[in-house]
Amino acid sequence: MKDEAKDIATQPIEAQAGPEGEAATKTPADKTPANKTPAKKKRARSSKAKGTDANAALEARIGHSFTDPNLLMQAITHVSALKSGRKRGDSYQRLEFLGDHVLGLVVSDMLYHAFPNADEGELSKRLAELVRKESCADVAKSLGLVDDIKLGSVGPSADARLRKSVLGDICEAVIGAIFLDGGHAAAAEFVKRNWTERMHKPRRPLRDPKTVLQEWAQGKGLPTPVYREVERTGPHHDPQFRVAVDLPGLAPAEGIGGSKRAAEKVAASVMIEREGVGGGNDG
Repeated sequence: MKDEAKDIATQPIEAQAGPEGEAATKTPADKTPANKTPAKKKRARSSKAKGTDANAALEARIGHSFTDPNLLMQAITHVSALKSGRKRGDSYQRLEFLGDHVLGLVVSDMLYHAFPNADEGELSKRLAELVRKESCADVAKSLGLVDDIKLGSVGPSADARLRKSVLGDICEAVIGAIFLDGGHAAAAEFVKRNWTERMHKPRRPLRDPKTVLQEWAQGKGLPTPVYREVERTGPHHDPQFRVAVDLPGLAPAEGIGGSKRAAEKVAASVMIEREGVGGGNDG
């Protein structure tokens, strides 16, 4: 009997030769064109590009191009945004500590040179005003940093409150980051650019001008300044007072205000400015 097994022809699997003649089995997965990037990779690349653009825009507003962008990211990262297992030191807090002291040093140097006639007391008051959290928050707002702060999931209402409460801290952290990345010169440039105008135009009077004038007069061996009403005008419900301040050996100075006290302050300010007395708003 003939062996039928020998008559069964085995059909080989058709293979497509590769570029070098090597057989390669075709599968449906290989049908993606070689020049087509998978959607997932495209999305990842697009996300990365957006992040790079955002960093560049932030650096442009700050005025410093970071060699180490991670420092900037750390400076704007709140503790709530840290992933599980990361330390609080990975947030803005350590940079805030550093930036606070860098800011104090740079502003102290600015004040020392800008107000050569001011004494230690006046310089200290000016410094305290310029480095307070509210002043730092104003700088942060002017740079648009409020929307750059990285927060965790805290809810819409808490988000707004938190951003506002940490604005000053974030500003100091950015100063610390610039200092580490570019050194003292870069940090000083940032501070001067954002604090010089504020230094010459304080948000609120540093000291009562009547007190300043009295202390100056005592230092000169002069008696206490005397204020006298020169004129009262206007209706009874809305009077205007003109007051003069007198000191021996000096021409009187006058001021006008809606009350005697307000007019006295203006008169004292006029004399302070005229005589170049340290301690006034303009130094």
